[in-house]
Amino acid sequence: MLTEWAGVMPPSRLRIITSFLTLSALSDHRADANLSFLKFMIDEFAFDNTEERRKNRQNGAGWIEVIVGSMFSGKSEELIRRLNRARIARQKVQVFKPKIDARYSVGEIASHSGQKHDSKPVTTAAELMAAIDESTQVVGIDEGQFFDADIVKAANELANRGMRVIVAGLDQDYTGTPFGPMPHLLSIAEFITKIHAICVKCGQTANYTQRTVESDALVEVGASDKYEARCRKCFVPHADAPTLHE
Repeated sequence: MLTEWAGVMPPSRLRIITSFLTLSALSDHRADANLSFLKFMIDEFAFDNTEERRKNRQNGAGWIEVIVGSMFSGKSEELIRRLNRARIARQKVQVFKPKIDARYSVGEIASHSGQKHDSKPVTTAAELMAAIDESTQVVGIDEGQFFDADIVKAANELANRGMRVIVAGLDQDYTGTPFGPMPHLLSIAEFITKIHAICVKCGQTANYTQRTVESDALVEVGASDKYEARCRKCFVPHADAPTLHE
């Protein structure tokens, strides 16, 4: 059992578990029960944090991973990281983005930090589905909030075909309201990663995207020229003047 765990957790954590098991065996006659319960906890913990373990599932089932957070939190960067690791593992990867997002590149997904990955711009979920190759193992989707509601059905269908589907997007719009199809994607995802930015006004954990230009449009594509990250205390659910630092 310890050999099995050694492949899915850091050595330091494994040493702690080994010590626990040793003490449990010496001090408690119910060591077998403790061992079963501990194995359940460790399996669940390792599974939730190890992509390699996820991709090695042998029952043929796919799954959905959703990466959410405010702008400037690193969602696209995390998506790119996972896609690159899948490519290193020699898995076939297809990546898509909404055509409306051409801030940094038309044919690539791009993080605010400058990282990029090739992608296909599409207008609708139906167009995305039409472009899927049956041999694809991993599907990456950036800026999921800009897709139509059918992206939820599309993600489910791809996962049911045995594919790993990774969606990154804003969970809230500039008013702090759940954004587009993202809450529905969150409800059907097996794995959810919530990432936070830093509030530019006070330096605390930022969970909101503050619009800094006057516009009532729900979709106003932009970057630091139109938005900044704010914490709960500093966020206002409408356009606000940008933060100025001396």
